[in-house]
Amino acid sequence: MVHHSDYVDFLEGLRKLGVLHVRKQEGDPSEELRGRMALQQRLLTVKKGLEKRGVEVERKATASSEEGHSVIAKYEALMDELEPLLQKRATVRKEFDILKPWGEFSIETVKKLEAAGLEVQFFVCAAKRYQPEWEKEYPIAHLRNLGADAYFVGITKAEEPIEIPGVEMLPDPQNGTVELKEKQAAFERQINEIEARLDRLAEIGLPAVEAALQDVQDTTQLMTVIERTRREADERLMVLEGYAPKGTEQDMEALCDREDVPYLKERPQPKDQPPVLLRNSRFGRLFEPIAKLFALPSYGEMDLTPYFAPFFMLFFGFCLGDAGYGIVLVLAATIYKFRADAAMKPTLTLVQFLGLATILFGALTGTVFGLNLLQDQFAWLGGVRSYMLDSDQAFQLALILGVVQILFGLGVKALNKGQQYGWKHGIAPVGWILLILSLVDIGMAELLLPYSKYVAWGAVGLIVLFSDPEAGIFGRLGSGAWALYGITGIFGDLLSYIRLFALGIASAILGLVVNDIALQIRGSIDILGPILFVVFLLVGHTANLLIASLGAFVHPMRLTFVEFYKNAGFEGGGKPYDPLRQQEQ
Repeated sequence: MVHHSDYVDFLEGLRKLGVLHVRKQEGDPSEELRGRMALQQRLLTVKKGLEKRGVEVERKATASSEEGHSVIAKYEALMDELEPLLQKRATVRKEFDILKPWGEFSIETVKKLEAAGLEVQFFVCAAKRYQPEWEKEYPIAHLRNLGADAYFVGITKAEEPIEIPGVEMLPDPQNGTVELKEKQAAFERQINEIEARLDRLAEIGLPAVEAALQDVQDTTQLMTVIERTRREADERLMVLEGYAPKGTEQDMEALCDREDVPYLKERPQPKDQPPVLLRNSRFGRLFEPIAKLFALPSYGEMDLTPYFAPFFMLFFGFCLGDAGYGIVLVLAATIYKFRADAAMKPTLTLVQFLGLATILFGALTGTVFGLNLLQDQFAWLGGVRSYMLDSDQAFQLALILGVVQILFGLGVKALNKGQQYGWKHGIAPVGWILLILSLVDIGMAELLLPYSKYVAWGAVGLIVLFSDPEAGIFGRLGSGAWALYGITGIFGDLLSYIRLFALGIASAILGLVVNDIALQIRGSIDILGPILFVVFLLVGHTANLLIASLGAFVHPMRLTFVEFYKNAGFEGGGKPYDPLRQQEQ
């Protein structure tokens, strides 16, 4: 609780501390705040536009916010000049492309012929329909064939136009190709001149724009907090509410004590909808961007990032499934790390881990750059091949991984629900785990558990009685019966894991096809054969790696967000932690 005269200074102290996520009151922004937001958006647009120029920026320690505002005006004025020119150039190019098949001609020549009482007509038809006899019947001249079309022109008296059945005639052009080339060249000169001025503006003006943006972001942030702060005592008392991560409360208390600001503190409840700050190990943090693609966990809910991370890595390796491609990913990420900035390095580390998983599964299935090491020509590998999996074994491994992740997800759900709502809510997921294990064992003729069928009936009882533990007996039975119907969904989830096997096989087959075509090229061409062989291998395997990597990323993500999250009981919907702090460039 802060007196209004001290509020701005107190907010500045909070910004320097940078830990308090402000709980803003609902309300419409003032006209002044909307203006600051619009100015901030303009600065962001200018900053991105100048950064895209890709020029080396002259960094000055004296770059000021005022200079940044003048850069905005210059940039927007140049863009106002540039955009109409780009549109006009595009129009001219389109018109030129239409007339280009008839060759180079000037509209002035056409006008002179028209002044002499003649008419120039431009015709096009399918090349296979063009008949040379037309040249004897009509005053036309065949110019050329382009693709599947024939282009020809006719010159006749204005009062006797040429009409050929089934032949399309171009409307009278307003320009000739000569004039269109000249217009295009003129537009190019003007565009290049403006582009050069924009490049120079980016070189000298980008630091000033960044300074102005930081200043506007700071003031906009403060204005937003001030306008949406609850006011009491005839608006003389500012009541600020917010959330700080555990472990930073001492800093908050010290600031309030230093500023003589009274405060109250309490632990938030899920119904308060506090923001969510993920805290994971170095390995888990690599996968946080993937988790945020779906949703943050709700407050009090378990963060599933460290639990799906190992599975995601393994699934990626299974889908890509080529040890050679894995080596390429690891080497490329490692080399690029030496020149990448700090923000990019975690992503490259993630690529390294995914590459290692790909090497593992490529070695496990015996696939290296499309070569199948299980074939007879690689018999020299000896006993090593006994550790490699054939197609049937790889298919079974995909299903096994699916069962393991589904069971693991149910275990996480039991733990999460038990922590959030009490131990009774964690019993039904345990029942599902026992039911799945017992059914698997029954399918294997009770190799593991001698009394699997009794375990299965006991598991059914747990599911029926504890699917809704807060309801009455009849409500429990009804909810439990409906929950048991969900076993069909579990079987469907399990079948989804076959995609791991299918994508791995597809990648291997495409790699094999690339190798076969490359060998045919080398054998059929005498001199250039070896060179083309290498070029085709590089291009083909690069394309296969890119396509397969996309599938190897998307499909494990689907298995994570659909199958794993569902079986783990993930709810999501958390708000990201965004503390009041000084803006960083």
